This record gives sequence, C-alpha cells and structure tokens, in this order.
Amino acid sequence: MENAAKVAMRVSKMTILWNTALSAVKLLAGLLAHSGAMVSDAVHSMSDVFSTVIVMFGVRAAEKDSDKEHPFGHERMECVAAIVLAVVLLITGLMIGYEGVMKIMSSETAALEAPGMLALIAAVVSIAVKEGMYRYTVKAAKAIDSNALKADAWHHRSDALSSIGALIGIAGARMGLPVLDPVASVGICLFIGKAAYDIFRDAIDKMVDRSCGAETEKALRDCALSHPGIQAVDRLMTRQFGNRIYVEMEVSVDGSLPLNEAHAIAEQVHDDIEKRFPKVKHIMIHENPAK
Repeated sequence: MENAAKVAMRVSKMTILWNTALSAVKLLAGLLAHSGAMVSDAVHSMSDVFSTVIVMFGVRAAEKDSDKEHPFGHERMECVAAIVLAVVLLITGLMIGYEGVMKIMSSETAALEAPGMLALIAAVVSIAVKEGMYRYTVKAAKAIDSNALKADAWHHRSDALSSIGALIGIAGARMGLPVLDPVASVGICLFIGKAAYDIFRDAIDKMVDRSCGAETEKALRDCALSHPGIQAVDRLMTRQFGNRIYVEMEVSVDGSLPLNEAHAIAEQVHDDIEKRFPKVKHIMIHENPAK
C-alpha cells in the first residue's frame, strides 16, 4: 500500500496536469470570446497549479523524520505551506476583484462587448472538470488524512463555484446585460477570499497547539479507563501538531502497587492508545497514587 506522501504526490501531479490544461482552455476561450469573467476564472485555475506545488512541498517536508534540530518532527510544514497558500490565494482574489470593480465603475461598461458562446461552453466544461478533480482529491485526502491535500481539494471546489459565477455572468451578458460579466469577476473574488480565509484559519489552529477536540479527548479517556488498574484520569492535555496529535495524561493507580507494576499498567495504556488512535504520534503517561 502506498504511503501518505506517495499518494499525495501522485494526486498532486495529476491535478497539476488537469489544471494546466484547463487554465489554457479557459484563457483561450476568454480571450477569443471577449469574456473578462472567463479570463479571471482561468487565472484562478492557474493559481491552483501554484497552490498544488506548495501542497507537494508541504507534504514532502512534513514526512521527514525527526532529527537533532527538529526532535518533534516536521508535521507543521504542512501548516506553513497552507498559510503561504492562503496568502497567495487572497492576493489573487483581490487582483481579480479590483479589475472587476474598475470595469463596473467605468463609464464604458454599457458598451462592453457581450461574451461569445465559446466562453459559455468553457464555463460548463470547467464546472464539470473541477468538480471531478475535487472528488478525486478529497477522496485521497481522507484516505491519508492530509490537511494540505484537503485544502487543495477545496481549491478545486471553489474553482468550480467560481466557474458557476462566470457562467451566470457570461449568460447574463449574452442576454443584454454586459455588466454581469465583471460582476461575476467580483463574485469570483469573494469565493477565492473565503477559501483563503478558511485555509488560513485551519492552519493557524494547528500552529498554536489547539486541542484535538472534546470528542477525541473523551475517546482517549474512555480508552484509558477501560484498562484494569486505572482508577481515574486525573489530567489530560492534547495538542495538534500538523495533522498529528500529542497527548499528555495523568492516571490514578493503586498507591500500594510496586513501581514496576504501576509503570507496566501505564505502559499498557500507552501502547493501546497508540494502536487505537493512528493520529497520536506521541503520548506521555504519568501514574499517580490513587487518593
């Protein structure tokens, strides 16, 4: 079975090929059919190529083993890649939105040429292709539990949504409302901005040692308490480290037990948690004498 990094690389290379081809088709269609919305949508798709390259870098760096300078590993490199990706997306969205607003405010808006049928066809093709890319990528992301790949999948979905906006704008412009074409560009800007915000927020949460959530912590407690000899979980702290989890736990055991027996009980809990929770990279358990 392929490891996580190999799956991510294979999926990323495939999406780069599709995005490059789709961007070229949409750009050509936008230029030939005189559609600003389609040109903007092509730029969005091309930004996805760059975002996938960043994802590839982040996933490969995160897979590196621990070393002397990074004893806890490199998992947060996925978060760094995601933050860079979010900033690039936001800048791209703002540029597209600015161009659309300038066209709307221009006195020549009413005289804008209605987009040709080629732009309409390109929008429909884009929606179908990008939705397919989203489903392909998100399936792989769930299989290997990769946040960076999930972010890239949602880039594909946001591109499909932006293409829907472009389709509406182009169709409206062909029906006699040319201003809808630059309006659609502004809508695309908002879609990109929302995607950038979601990716940035998720990456920051994982960079600041946020807990893994009440549901996971309850499952960890229940796992510990299921072991004979564990009388209580006195303290539990978790933190996300990239897409992995670090756990610190204090448990109560019979205070009259010899140290080696108490340690053996804690070791059993340690091993069981690592086995039942694959995302747990490291767990430290301290045994306290029961009161």
